[in-house]
Amino acid sequence: MNVSRYTIEMKSDWDSFVFNSKNGHFLFDRDYMDYHSDKFKDHSLMIHNSSEKLIALLPANRDGKAIYSHQGLTFGGFVVDEKVKTAEVLDIFAAVRDFLRADGFERLIYKCIPYIYHDKPSEEDRYALFINNANLIRRDVTSTIDLREKPRYSKGRKWSINKAKKEGVLVRESDDYDKFWELLEEVLQTNHSAKPVHTLNEIELLSGRFPNNIRLFLAEKEGRVLSGALIYESKYVAHTQYLANSSEGRNVGGLDLTLDYLLTEYSKNKRYFDFGISCEQSGRYLNEGLIAQKEGFGARAVVHDFYELFI
Repeated sequence: MNVSRYTIEMKSDWDSFVFNSKNGHFLFDRDYMDYHSDKFKDHSLMIHNSSEKLIALLPANRDGKAIYSHQGLTFGGFVVDEKVKTAEVLDIFAAVRDFLRADGFERLIYKCIPYIYHDKPSEEDRYALFINNANLIRRDVTSTIDLREKPRYSKGRKWSINKAKKEGVLVRESDDYDKFWELLEEVLQTNHSAKPVHTLNEIELLSGRFPNNIRLFLAEKEGRVLSGALIYESKYVAHTQYLANSSEGRNVGGLDLTLDYLLTEYSKNKRYFDFGISCEQSGRYLNEGLIAQKEGFGARAVVHDFYELFI
């Protein structure tokens, strides 16, 4: 195995590999990863076998003597070729550990890619983490609907959706990021004293680069934006990157109608609809109110695992 640092000259090879891998995602495309290159010190790795064939990538950044897979991404462990088998992944882990140790690093913080994003079964890395005595240090829980079966809504969600329809709320796809971001920032500041991870300029940049993957949907009444959902769309999954609901939206069921609209549309061409995580404090605290809304649409748990591997 030959392990090397990613450089800009390898961008085409990197992006092509991600596109053709068995567990790739547009988050790993360099045009997405590098939008915040000023915030993270990139230390991504490329792994070639003895025949000089590229067989794996590791989107990563460094911080002191630690390597993270990648702190600027929701998830992201090894991205692998569809022909790579379990024993090869063990060899990849061994080669990467040797490479990082020689560079003076002491530990790897590794975020697994949840199975719902796999084109084909791709959990060889979890077995390799076990073999290498990695420690599970964090587990987030996200809520996901399998769209191959019709979702079963709770009575409360059905009532809210019907109310929104009676109130004349309409849902449409939009490119009006200004209005949505104004609502999103207001909701996060008021309810959580927080800000979105992305700025408006960043999300407009990314949606321009990935118009088929980043899509905005708004619920409106008489021209007023009540609620909205920003969707990150991959091959099999529609993921709610951001949800926002105004006070009027809560009163008339605007967000529930938006989600019902999305579930209906995405059931035509996606396998999963993912709401994102509902936990805090590295997974130790479950926000029961937040997850209850998601489970009211029929969503159930999928975990995001984080491991620490001493090099």
